Amino acid sequence: MTGIERTATELLVAQTQGESAERIAQSYLGAIKERDPKVRAFLHVDESSALEQARAVDTKRKRGETLGRLAGVPIAIKDVLCTKSQPTTCASKILENFKPPYDAHVISRLRDADAILIGKTNMDEFAMGSSTENSAYQVTCNPWDLSRIPGGSSGGSAAAVAACEAPLALGTDTGGSIRQPAGLCGIVGFKPTYGRVSRFGLVAFASSLDQVGPLAHDVTDCALLLNVIAGHDHRDSTSVDSPVPHYSRTLHQPIAPLTIGIAKEHFGEGLDPEVEASIRDALGVYKSLGAEIKEVSLPHSSYAVATYYLVATAEASSNLARYDGMHFSRRTASKVDLISTFSKSRGEGFGSEVKRRIMLGTFALSSGYKDAYYLKAMKVRRLIKDDFDKAFANCDVVIGPTSPTAAFKIGEKSSDPLAMYLSDIYTISGNLAGLPGISIPCGFTKSNLPIGLQILAAPFEEEKLLRVARMYERVTEWAQRRVSL
Repeated sequence: MTGIERTATELLVAQTQGESAERIAQSYLGAIKERDPKVRAFLHVDESSALEQARAVDTKRKRGETLGRLAGVPIAIKDVLCTKSQPTTCASKILENFKPPYDAHVISRLRDADAILIGKTNMDEFAMGSSTENSAYQVTCNPWDLSRIPGGSSGGSAAAVAACEAPLALGTDTGGSIRQPAGLCGIVGFKPTYGRVSRFGLVAFASSLDQVGPLAHDVTDCALLLNVIAGHDHRDSTSVDSPVPHYSRTLHQPIAPLTIGIAKEHFGEGLDPEVEASIRDALGVYKSLGAEIKEVSLPHSSYAVATYYLVATAEASSNLARYDGMHFSRRTASKVDLISTFSKSRGEGFGSEVKRRIMLGTFALSSGYKDAYYLKAMKVRRLIKDDFDKAFANCDVVIGPTSPTAAFKIGEKSSDPLAMYLSDIYTISGNLAGLPGISIPCGFTKSNLPIGLQILAAPFEEEKLLRVARMYERVTEWAQRRVSL
């Protein structure tokens, strides 16, 4: 690979051979100028800041100073992560002028690693959506077919990597928002175990589900970025204080013996035949590598979507209550009384999908309904986790499709929220159970649309998950394909 099609690993090697970080940054900034008017992955690009960061890396290299793990590598940031003095809008009008006074923990880690923060990417407003059509500012397109969605809610980050506008990106995953767009855009997306990566500075959607993770061209780059962002942070009470393996060191060691669990519930009604065929082919590849394929059952997975949309909306209702035009966020320009100011500020600032979820969550938590809805959903959530615990007692990983279909047309499901919600039917349960999960490319449809393979592992087994994913990637060519724009 040459130019903007290179991986982060290749860019690191190129710099040891004389290529400057500034030149690399310029090439990606040029790609954004050329390609992003069609893809619309970015909401904000600070060219002068990116070049300044790159020159600082070149200066450090010339002086012989120690460089960070991602020195000179551009990275795109989902616009839900706070970056000091840079716009952080969550793709919402209610935060259109917000510039945080601090960096999120993962942003600080990236700066320490000498990565080049190249821009903020589009997303579904407050990470609520599966298609990146819910942004208040623009609709992002899938680079493989500009008439189709890139997935969501991290659709801008996924599209930026797929379009070679950035070699790496950060996204967030609340119900599949890293894995699903990665699968639909033909790249790798990784959701770490809940608690493995700090959420400090992540604008909350559903606090017990949200997790920050990497998007990249291949598993090697994914491990590289995870090495940088994983680890304990005392500012996040849910951050787990346990040793972080050096994922890159063991990445290329196959798991042997390997037992793969196949959940029969992942191959039922609604799964596109082309997607199923690619998943079955991928299982055949694993079998040829010596893996044992074993059927497992996740009997409560049929309740995952309903459970998720009670738990997530309830937490969203609580988290978004602060945006009232008084304490935080944009205030209405109307001259009205106090209560009307709250109402108008929120009504004008939030989009329709965010309003829908706030109302659902407020209802689920309301007096007389909390036991019947929210508390019952929490009990079912535990049953879903128990299903996975039993499955992982008999297998190393569970493999299946990332999404039931390839990318659908822009506008195709906009008027049918339930159909949109079902786009995440295979990914949601991983968040409810707090599991690590990865989506890797495993094929293309006859229409040349990417298909994603999802692999799930037990909590804090990211190292195993990456090694299993790399086993498949090293004997196939899907991760090497690049889109032509």
